[in-house]
Amino acid sequence: MSADTSAARRLRPSRPDWLASAKVFRTEVLAGLVVALALIPEAISFSIIAGVDPAVGLFASFTMAVVISIVGGRKAMISAATGAIALVIAPLNHEYGLGYLVAAVILGGLMQIALGALGVAKLMRFVPRSVMVGFVNALAVLIFMAQVPELRNVPWAVYPLVAGGLALMVLFPKVTKAVPAPLVSIVILTAITIAAGIAVPTVGDKGELPSALPAPGLPDIPFTTATLVTIAPYALALALVGLMESLMTAKLVDDITDTHSNKTRESIGQGVANVVTGLFGGMGGCAMIGQTMINVKTSGARTRLSTFLAGVFLLVLVVTLGPVVSTIPMAALVAVMILVSFATFDWHSIQPRTLKRMPVGETAVMAVTVAVVVATHNLAIGVVVGVITAMVIFARRVAHLAEVSGVVDPDGTSVVYAVTGELFFASSNDLVYQFDYAGDPDDVVIDLSDAHIWDASSVAALDAIETKYAARGKKVTIVGLNKASAAIHGKLAGQLADSH
Repeated sequence: MSADTSAARRLRPSRPDWLASAKVFRTEVLAGLVVALALIPEAISFSIIAGVDPAVGLFASFTMAVVISIVGGRKAMISAATGAIALVIAPLNHEYGLGYLVAAVILGGLMQIALGALGVAKLMRFVPRSVMVGFVNALAVLIFMAQVPELRNVPWAVYPLVAGGLALMVLFPKVTKAVPAPLVSIVILTAITIAAGIAVPTVGDKGELPSALPAPGLPDIPFTTATLVTIAPYALALALVGLMESLMTAKLVDDITDTHSNKTRESIGQGVANVVTGLFGGMGGCAMIGQTMINVKTSGARTRLSTFLAGVFLLVLVVTLGPVVSTIPMAALVAVMILVSFATFDWHSIQPRTLKRMPVGETAVMAVTVAVVVATHNLAIGVVVGVITAMVIFARRVAHLAEVSGVVDPDGTSVVYAVTGELFFASSNDLVYQFDYAGDPDDVVIDLSDAHIWDASSVAALDAIETKYAARGKKVTIVGLNKASAAIHGKLAGQLADSH
């Protein structure tokens, strides 16, 4: 009987984590509402960047959030229309029109599915911590910089409203955390501006909100090879930029929540979300770091429900409550994003005490990542440059770790060279010059017990050493190879001599 009961429990579907308690459910619902409110002006702004109607960006944010909440691999992460994707596809829209843009989004989504299935997410292990810190800090800078235009050439009332919003979000959690402070700030500032009749920029000033639901359909373009050639480069750029930002953001959320996410599922999920978004005429998107930080760090959300409701609330707000949402002062949302920027920045990383302890190379990689991202406004480019910089610094550092020490036998008939360290293309370059070819006796032993051969360059260097000794009638014996080193040396030794 007990065995049957146990089996029944195993077969019974587990309760969703967002139903764990009333407190968790309330947190997820309110977090979704706050994120939805923050998504509206962003989506409209990104639509303007891409040169499309605000409805295109808003509907993209709705479909991306809802779909990724179901098929994504990182709980509580927010995906929607983003500035990076808008920048990638804007030239295509300006030159060929919305139909080609939508087609590129669908093709980009299919590429993401393929890349995800091929295991592109595993490349995240090659992103060092210094690049990750640089990514986070650059993100915080970009989030703050994006608010600066909202503070220029505006009525004086905007400034006290922003200051008041920040004060509310800092002080309100000391009273209660039952309701997210950003939501309280948005509601109070909106009520004040309406009641006092204060004329300040509002969400409605960003663009007209849609009044009808999106309808699915194929893009209105000729399905020809020429069309494919036109959209393919933009689709590939969208796929790569979207995956990189999403995987980096997922890794950041992993660290914040101390939980692990399925990066492969997230990669494929991003592709599925973009395909669905394209079929609904949206502009595509990827993970949004700012809104994700609002959801995870500021509001405390941890489940898929907050992501799902962010999309649903967004649609409800813009379609049914458009006139109300339009009255929200931009100052309220600017205050939220400034606080997110402050909370996102890793202040510990720039403390003098930290900088003193940190190797110069690590600090340089972080600084390069931040500088490139801020200069290009493209997180993907910054991460790639940061990783390349880290690789170069690492290669230079490890290149000097291979050492050679020689000991001549007392009878003078042989010499044993002990090689220690990692032998690869950078460290093996100097290996050839550390032997006394003319002065050594006829028998030369090279002991690699404390070394490891990693590539063909190292095998070629050993071949060159043997060739130089052979030219003087001397014999070289290589000993101490570990299993992996013996395998690569046995396969390539003597086959690379023509290159010398």
